[in-house]
Amino acid sequence: MEILEVRNLTTVFPTPQGDARAVNDVSFSLREGEILALVGESGCGKSVTALSVMNLIDRPGRVAGGEIRLRGENIAAQGERAWNAIRGKRIAMVLQDPMMALNPVIRIGDQLAETVRVHSRVTASQARELALRALEEVGIPAPHERLKAYPHELSGGMRQRVAIANAIINKPDVIIADEPTTALDVTIQAQILYQVKKLAAERGTAFVWITHDLSVVKDIADEVCVMYAGRIVERGAVAEVIADPRHPYTRGLIDSLPRSGSRGHLLKPIPGSTPPLANLPAGCAFAPRCPRATALCGQVPTTTQVAARAFACFNPFAQ
Repeated sequence: MEILEVRNLTTVFPTPQGDARAVNDVSFSLREGEILALVGESGCGKSVTALSVMNLIDRPGRVAGGEIRLRGENIAAQGERAWNAIRGKRIAMVLQDPMMALNPVIRIGDQLAETVRVHSRVTASQARELALRALEEVGIPAPHERLKAYPHELSGGMRQRVAIANAIINKPDVIIADEPTTALDVTIQAQILYQVKKLAAERGTAFVWITHDLSVVKDIADEVCVMYAGRIVERGAVAEVIADPRHPYTRGLIDSLPRSGSRGHLLKPIPGSTPPLANLPAGCAFAPRCPRATALCGQVPTTTQVAARAFACFNPFAQ
């Protein structure tokens, strides 16, 4: 059974030109211990998808349709009181900037303990012990000392580990991580990716990992969904998608990466830029940038399912 199922999720924001569909009929699912990557350029809808799943869309934006099922229960239909019990307990989030999640004037141990006590009836000493264990699980050295520290006394990588500890402390079913390693150097990034994979394997926690960096996806994810203009245009097992991309946008993302032995050669960027969501071209939104576009692309492509692979394109690359 899937832990998380997102079905036909649609999120809109009103604009003077009309409603902008930042998330447009998005569906994906997660099993226990699975890491699913959402990949795409800035503005493609990854973060809005995450906020929609967490029921954190600010008005006047709204989730206009779809279901979000957590262990079979449609939590999208829940009221705010129920969501306050769900967020942080059954589904948690890690942001790109840990200082957005950490209070700068409260010690680390107190913040972690508060996260526990909001959702569980435990004593102060029990909450502190759980905070200590969470820091140990994310690989923070000298965790007893870190409990007494303030966020500004820690490095960026250490703060991000604390943010992950804050997310895992209540043992949620799902954690959504929104580009949590983007601002970190490669060494610290690798350490955090290792800890996340370890948590998924040992705890069975499922992760939605949001990134624009395909090199990170190769290191951490089991499945990948490639997003463009609010839609998922390709999904499948990471190794298969990267080795054999079917959608031209996926191929463009992969081709734009620097390669070993390519020193001195120009990178191959995708021409053009993402279209405004309130004024998408008719048919396939990627068609104006696509080298394989034909007259058929003036229609919205349906999703083709081939075994465990899916892609929305009239002119995909052949297997």
